Amino acid sequence: MLFIAMRSTLSPNRASHIIQRAYEVNFSHYIRNYSAPVAGAIPLSKQKYVPTSGTYPKGFLASGIHVGVKPANTQFPDLALLASETPCSGAAVFTKNKFQAAPVTVSRQVLEHRSGEGIRAIIINSGCANAVTGKAGLDDASAMGHAVDACFNPAPSSTPGSGSTLVMSTGVIGQRLPISKILSAIPTAHSSLSAAHTDWLLASRAICTTDTFPKLLSRTFTLPSTPGTTYSLAGMTKGAGMIHPNMATLLGMLFTDAPVPAKTLQPLLTHVVDRSFNAISVDGDTSTNDTLAFLANGAAGGEPVASLDSADGKAITEVVASFAQQLSQLVVRDGEGATKFVRVRVINASSFPDARKIASTIARSPLVKTALYGKDANWGRILCAIGYTDGLSPGAVVPEKTSVSFVPADRSEPLKLLVKGEPETVDERRAAKILEDEDLEILVDLAGGELEEGREEASYWFCDFSHASFRSCPSIAQSFAG
Repeated sequence: MLFIAMRSTLSPNRASHIIQRAYEVNFSHYIRNYSAPVAGAIPLSKQKYVPTSGTYPKGFLASGIHVGVKPANTQFPDLALLASETPCSGAAVFTKNKFQAAPVTVSRQVLEHRSGEGIRAIIINSGCANAVTGKAGLDDASAMGHAVDACFNPAPSSTPGSGSTLVMSTGVIGQRLPISKILSAIPTAHSSLSAAHTDWLLASRAICTTDTFPKLLSRTFTLPSTPGTTYSLAGMTKGAGMIHPNMATLLGMLFTDAPVPAKTLQPLLTHVVDRSFNAISVDGDTSTNDTLAFLANGAAGGEPVASLDSADGKAITEVVASFAQQLSQLVVRDGEGATKFVRVRVINASSFPDARKIASTIARSPLVKTALYGKDANWGRILCAIGYTDGLSPGAVVPEKTSVSFVPADRSEPLKLLVKGEPETVDERRAAKILEDEDLEILVDLAGGELEEGREEASYWFCDFSHASFRSCPSIAQSFAG
């Protein structure tokens, strides 16, 4: 148990080295050559996304330790614990997959039983999804939560759903957890809790499965009612495959020391998720385990954010939405087989739902995704996806008003492909140059001009389909939960 033994003397540089080595060893059997060398190290192009420091919310602590959920993992972290020093507000959104994993059921029960208040921690294991495991799986998930509760309260209630810990699992579907190993390690996870960046990074590493890099972000912000108070927001997520919304989309956690009660936190998260984690797609699949949770402990002080319509409510909504978009986009950048990071932006729509449906349809189109991989400026595939989008309001798409452009990564002049239903003469050389870049924006204008007052827009972020997107499937012995 290298991480348990070394934790107290671990320097940030040494922790980074160990995390890097974890990828070199732990993922060497996954053939992800498109994104990482054969050895499985974090790709040089992805290392810039791994933070070397952070500004974490007051009163929240993190740990990531080794348990050995999968027998092949002999030393790297696979159990993460995130906890608040005081009870806090909690909110979550969950997968709509019919086969919902046991941790999803247990976490939902906890939030409902407590009406989102008095939440203390989140416990997450990787290596086994605890999905489609029947009553025994539910018992295991509940046992994980109760074991964490016992670290804070020596006599926790055993009533189902009465705990204060949310539970998440990710990994192979259809297998039981090595629950005895996990339960015996939870006290160590608790004693290892720390506010240090090193431990937040270890926790973000512990939740990974086929990811090629840990996904962790943090930032500070202020609110109008208390301009002299600095609040912090942190988040981590995991995912590279089985990524498409019907929320939640994969596993994710947000934490803030701002005073946000549960009655405000849940609608805040619901609003934010539709513009971030519910606006990404890698392969069109929705996992059995998808969960995004948000905890707020108010440790930084200030008046509670009582309504999203207040000045503070509007401010924190903007902050969290932007933050969640950045965090969710890291998943797309790590998509299995991905060589491109694409934003599709639909503007001048009659409604936000219409804009979002069109963006979603383009993002999950195999023809669009393969054309982008082939560096083919085939705008006809984009137009085709717009045309067959289901569930649009009458008159949402008028061919004679629709325009499509490529916006280069350097934000230079857009390359116009279609203008008000009329095809443009495309500069193939410039198109090829634009498509050489990793980043690209597809702009769809439903009114053929600048954003009009009263019209809506929506964005989706997705990646391409490459040869490796399909090779990655048989290289992983069994399906993984998102």
